[in-house]
Amino acid sequence: MRGRVLVVDDEPSMCELLAASLRAPGLEITTRTSAEGVLDEVGAGSYDVVLTDLRMKGISGIQLCNMIVQNYPQVPVIVMTAFGSLDTAVEAMRAGAYDFLAKPFKTDVVTLALQRALRQRRLEDEILQLRQRLERARPFEEILGESDAIQELCQVLERVARGRTSILICGETGTGKELVARAIHRRGPRSKRPFVAINCAAMPEALLESELFGHARGAFTDAKQAREGLFQRANGGTLFLDEIGDMPLGLQVKLLRILQERMVRPLGCDQETPVDVRLLAATHQDLEEGVKEGRFREDLLYRVNVIRLDVPPLRTRGNDVLLLAQHFAQHFAKRSEVPVRGFTSAVGRRLLEYDWPGNVRELSNCIERAVALTTHDELVVEDLPPKLRDYQAPQGPPPGPANYSDSTDLVPLSQIERSYILRVLQAVGGNKARAARILGLDRKTLYRRLDQYGQAGHQTGPSNPPLRPHA
Repeated sequence: MRGRVLVVDDEPSMCELLAASLRAPGLEITTRTSAEGVLDEVGAGSYDVVLTDLRMKGISGIQLCNMIVQNYPQVPVIVMTAFGSLDTAVEAMRAGAYDFLAKPFKTDVVTLALQRALRQRRLEDEILQLRQRLERARPFEEILGESDAIQELCQVLERVARGRTSILICGETGTGKELVARAIHRRGPRSKRPFVAINCAAMPEALLESELFGHARGAFTDAKQAREGLFQRANGGTLFLDEIGDMPLGLQVKLLRILQERMVRPLGCDQETPVDVRLLAATHQDLEEGVKEGRFREDLLYRVNVIRLDVPPLRTRGNDVLLLAQHFAQHFAKRSEVPVRGFTSAVGRRLLEYDWPGNVRELSNCIERAVALTTHDELVVEDLPPKLRDYQAPQGPPPGPANYSDSTDLVPLSQIERSYILRVLQAVGGNKARAARILGLDRKTLYRRLDQYGQAGHQTGPSNPPLRPHA
């Protein structure tokens, strides 16, 4: 139990008794025999908890409690009285008291009340710090984070947003690639023009073609009237193609021609229409592997991959998890009109330990569920989904070839790294793109390591080096 406690009682003997009985390592006890000047001391940040008598000469305990709660609500106030009754308890609670103690009381009762109040104060401080960090950690309205990876990404966004160049946004599912695209649009010269987005994996080829390029009346069955395509709707603005790696090859050819000619021909039309759009594309796939496998056109890759941005997975962003969780807790609490202010330290530890395979989208889902189910004013471990409550973080070093029980078996770190990289590669059936994602390495870095290990046979496809290095 650590903290600074102020005891206010107009009986010096009670002040001395409490100061002597509550002394403990890390606990600072200060006493006052009058409430005069106490509010200023609390305002100066001198105390974490105030323990006050109810009936005192001059300013009463209820009046002091009222003043502290109104001006410094983060400081818990515990009210004591020798006139314990239901009416006085109700009066104290209405004044905003954190707890109410009737004299005479046992020392362990006061100690327990102080422990709870100090824990509440720490929680209030943590919530305040998180809110302050939330304000500081928004270099872009759409992007929240203070980790090095996010700060580096935002620095690059500042530079590329002002141009017209096509950008390929890469990252795992749920990392927020569309938010990055919207941030680029908002900061760029086209911010007053439309931002149009479509998921290329969400519809069949025929429907996707009509959505992208538009169609004339009678171009196909049920085409009862002409309709503009997304290229025309985004004219002068930004078109965002999410999951471009899932676009059918036939449409890739047509997309390439539009990007080259800046002209679009709706289905069933003889005339082409000029369009001026900035293309942003996103994918969770390795498009260079797609080129090798014949799933993605090499010439289109050159067009969309002029600048590549890599959005980091949540598991690599450290304390950004807590910032995002606090943001989601506030958002869903406000939307659902429930009094949830944040989460306990135990919840914070679970959030940091979990590896978040679904990234920010999974975190948002977990916090929304917890806010909907909680019966507390802060989220507790029991509110989390079972997969988070039961998650066990991996323990110990990665598997290696040696037995570490004897110092004679110790090997260089490079040998352990080599063994683990090859083990991961074998586990994923030789899929280098997937192995690189698991290892947290850039694919070219993985290729260099494999060259060092004598694992030849790979080929590199067309690429532009990512502006944010992975390793």
